[in-house]
Amino acid sequence: MNAQRRTLLTGLAAAGATTLAPWARAQGYPEQPVKWIVPYPAGGGTDVIARTLSEAMRTGLGQAIVIDNRPGASTNIGADLVAKSKPDGYTIMSADNAVLAFNEYLFGKLPFNPEKDFSYIGAIGRFPLALVVHPDFPAQDFKAFLAYAKANPGKLNYASPGNGSPHHLAMEMFKNRTGTFLTHIPYRGAAPAMADVMGGQVPCMFLDLASGLPIMQGNKVRVLAIGSAQRNKLLPNVPTLAEVGVPNTEVFAFQGVLGPAGLPAPVVAKLNGELNKAFGNPAVQKRFNDFGMEALPGTPEQFAALSRAESKRWGPIIKAQGIKLD
Repeated sequence: MNAQRRTLLTGLAAAGATTLAPWARAQGYPEQPVKWIVPYPAGGGTDVIARTLSEAMRTGLGQAIVIDNRPGASTNIGADLVAKSKPDGYTIMSADNAVLAFNEYLFGKLPFNPEKDFSYIGAIGRFPLALVVHPDFPAQDFKAFLAYAKANPGKLNYASPGNGSPHHLAMEMFKNRTGTFLTHIPYRGAAPAMADVMGGQVPCMFLDLASGLPIMQGNKVRVLAIGSAQRNKLLPNVPTLAEVGVPNTEVFAFQGVLGPAGLPAPVVAKLNGELNKAFGNPAVQKRFNDFGMEALPGTPEQFAALSRAESKRWGPIIKAQGIKLD
């Protein structure tokens, strides 16, 4: 074998070894703790769900999962960190409507591409949003509420946990579907928004069951309708929006797990498998039930399809309502 041919073969072998190295390492994944980015503050619903799932997944992975809260910029800070992370499976994140369906329309420019810069690992679940009012609000049911809103355009305020939140955009979809005009009062989180609705400072809001189920069941607010396809078993007497005459207005928050683009298939398969197993864990099932959350076990492809469908559904609403966050 001449020297030129030997050099060529050596180079090809080295290139092949370099190409296969990440895949070979992926077969033994994980070999160290995994960092799970939560793009919200500690103690909120997304954080609690992530911590509950990470504990359930720990045994199957054989490594700890460390929760790292990176709130800010409507989840863009945490998402950008993950998008720019090494695709080795040691940095993953909780992603919700904001990252997957809203922000590409709400912001003129994002530091990442939601369709190209992530690997989809699996969906976590979804929980519907319900329209609630202060108990002393003059409208006793949805029909009366809608009549009041139409008779008082711009005079009826609504609360939300913040600009661009699922709660904010749920009301904007409601306004779009019903031809009403309510004024948005954004808060910094669900807790202060709920407190002011309970206190009567703001008359209404769309509220997720994860945050609001105790005050709904405790009659601290009156629930007029729920934004799910069917009635919720935890609020069986509450009609859906479709039942009260507002079709095509299914509003829910959903979550899943993402990693940076380019995750090796064995890593995605391992994480997806352990995530799906975790849904059978009693502690996870209890937490989901307490939050009124529907688990969404499935494949990465199914999670990606859900995300794309939600993006296509919300884009026209955000554009029609003229909502921008920059």
